[in-house]
Amino acid sequence: ITDLIADEQVVLTISHAGYIKRTSLSEYKTQNRGGVGQKASATRNEDFLEHLFVGTNHQYMLFFTQKGKCFWMRVFEIPEGTRTSKGRAIQNLINIEPDDKVMAFICTQDLKDEEYVNSHYVIMATKQGQVKKTPLEQYSRPRTNGINAITIREDDVLLEAKLTTGNSQVMLAVRSGKAIRFEEEKTRSMGRNASGVRGIRLGDKNDEVIGMIAVNENDSDILVVSENGYGKRSSIEDYRITNRGGKGVKTINITEKTGKLVAIKNVTDDDDLMIINKSGIAIRMAVADLRVMGRATQGVRLIKVKDDDAIAAVAKAMKDEDDEDINEAMDDSNNGTTLDNNETQTENNE
Repeated sequence: ITDLIADEQVVLTISHAGYIKRTSLSEYKTQNRGGVGQKASATRNEDFLEHLFVGTNHQYMLFFTQKGKCFWMRVFEIPEGTRTSKGRAIQNLINIEPDDKVMAFICTQDLKDEEYVNSHYVIMATKQGQVKKTPLEQYSRPRTNGINAITIREDDVLLEAKLTTGNSQVMLAVRSGKAIRFEEEKTRSMGRNASGVRGIRLGDKNDEVIGMIAVNENDSDILVVSENGYGKRSSIEDYRITNRGGKGVKTINITEKTGKLVAIKNVTDDDDLMIINKSGIAIRMAVADLRVMGRATQGVRLIKVKDDDAIAAVAKAMKDEDDEDINEAMDDSNNGTTLDNNETQTENNE
């Protein structure tokens, strides 16, 4: 059946209440910075889009829950919807406990490819600053009721999970505006039941980790976004490599005007950004439009946020390819270059 399904790029969106759908990437169009945005989903009043990322139909989706469990399915098995439809409850697609919630998602290539699963890792972060690295191979045999991915301590939840090659650099950012950068190699590989090691020390009891990124090359910049719509792109070199477990360095100047930090992403000029408000409004903009600024500055306004609104999610999306580029790629007898770009892009995505 897989052969009959086109391996096209799709946008996967998941709402706060846990509704998921896949939509063709072509349904989304680019807009200029500072605009008001298009309606991206017919979510229910209390609901809003929380996760958005780009994948392809043949990839595998791993779902990680806040209690530390992992479930998986193929991307083409995710119900299709239009840009404004609500989608299907993830709860109905996988056997997740009623009081648990999916927090992180990984799109991977073939999980039956031995070389691939043995050369990749899943690195996880919790809200309280724990990190853990496990070989992807340990997730390649699914069970209907899910498998344990990490043991979560009391008063903590799993926040993020990323796919890495084992040689990445990991960055964690916290609400109070600080971020830490350390070598993934400094975190030893552990089994699925371990609870991990300290990745970053939190500022105070109200502080928490808001995001983790895994950086493979130094050619990407770091983008941070605050809840009132301010954002900033700075060079990754501005964040010196330290040992894990420290307090980190200031990533954006947090003021009453900016609000707390809500997102950290690694970006390049080739990325588009999707920024989504809790009210469901989404704006898409090109990263190339944002100039690189110093690490401790306040940043620029990316999106107008009304007083009673706040930013819910920030995600990266591939730029639309021009027809000429696509034709050229086909003329090169499908040498696979475009696909490789898409693959690395998808791995970096949420």
